[in-house]
Amino acid sequence: MSSLANQLVRAEKEEIARAIRTLLARPFLTADDEPAAFTVIRKRREPLTRWFDYFCGWRLVVEPREGYARLVKVGSRPTATRPARRRPGGPPFDRRRYTLLCLCAAELLAAPVTTIGMLAGRVARAAAVEPGVPPFDPVSADERAAFVDALKLLERHGAITPTDGTTDAYLGDEDAKVLYRVDTTRVIRLLAAPVPPSSLPGTPATPAAALTVEARYGGDEPTETQRALWARHSVIRRLLDEPVVYRDELTPAQAAYAASLTGRRMIRRAAEEAGFVLEERAEGLLLVDTEATATDTRFPDDGGPAKVAALLLLDLLVTAGPLPAGRLDEEAAGLLRRFPQWARSYQSDGGAPRLAADALEVLAMFGLARRTGDRVAALPAGARYRVDRGPADTEDA
Repeated sequence: MSSLANQLVRAEKEEIARAIRTLLARPFLTADDEPAAFTVIRKRREPLTRWFDYFCGWRLVVEPREGYARLVKVGSRPTATRPARRRPGGPPFDRRRYTLLCLCAAELLAAPVTTIGMLAGRVARAAAVEPGVPPFDPVSADERAAFVDALKLLERHGAITPTDGTTDAYLGDEDAKVLYRVDTTRVIRLLAAPVPPSSLPGTPATPAAALTVEARYGGDEPTETQRALWARHSVIRRLLDEPVVYRDELTPAQAAYAASLTGRRMIRRAAEEAGFVLEERAEGLLLVDTEATATDTRFPDDGGPAKVAALLLLDLLVTAGPLPAGRLDEEAAGLLRRFPQWARSYQSDGGAPRLAADALEVLAMFGLARRTGDRVAALPAGARYRVDRGPADTEDA
């Protein structure tokens, strides 16, 4: 093979690897937001579709004319570590916002054009007849704020586009005039559950996990082939979705697959083809993206007081843990006293426990610490953030 041919093959592999990591970070990617990335995904959609189906069992939908790519991800287990957010990097959606998001998505399918007032009216009528759903009152400022957050998320995915006016205007005025163009195809593509919610009984006894049942794995009586397929997909899904995968958190079947020759070969191959560096330890595995393309949030960084406090508390947990949760509250209180101009949102009564709780939530999300009852312990991956105290520090101590 000529040198030019080798370069072309290498360039193609690099494009596919980068596109895989881009889609992992942004499963709903539009040409308007990332034209260069979408061009590559459109060009390489066939090998990308095969890769996601083979290693993860995930479906990739690329619509060149509509200008979007949708990676339909199904999680291997329920988790609350990737919530919808009120704005990029902002607070997570609460139950009310999720409810309004679902009602908005359902009502948007009625027409390709609507106004914010008409949509609010339809949502109010739908909420009034849905059992168990609190009424929607657009007169309330809090209700309008939750409604706007749901609409802004739909805007970010291109499901609706304001053509006259801005959605934020509705925050201060329930009579604000905003005209939307609705992309009903994108509204439908938002749902990633393999089982349509409309096909379930809809009773309170129906578990949410019923939405993620995948027939390809054989249900209660799988064949040997289906069990092997599930093991491969579920382990690699977790590696791609979670910062670190500990062996003691895997099911016996998953742990056996990850330790087998076939499983290790598949995991290494998937990591290499996607451009990750695979770290294998006795305690678990993790994938490192040296370019941070697949990374939707980082640790450590100065993204907020909770992350800063998390790094400081993690060092304490690594060196002196496990510790009672109350000890972390005391440490957080000490930080707030030492830096009175820092973390102003926590500089009030009850601020220290809130800071400690938010920091612990960060550590749990990144697989660095775990709370069991009243005790908090650092997990093995937390050791990489331990402060290296030199001789001078030791002597001072």
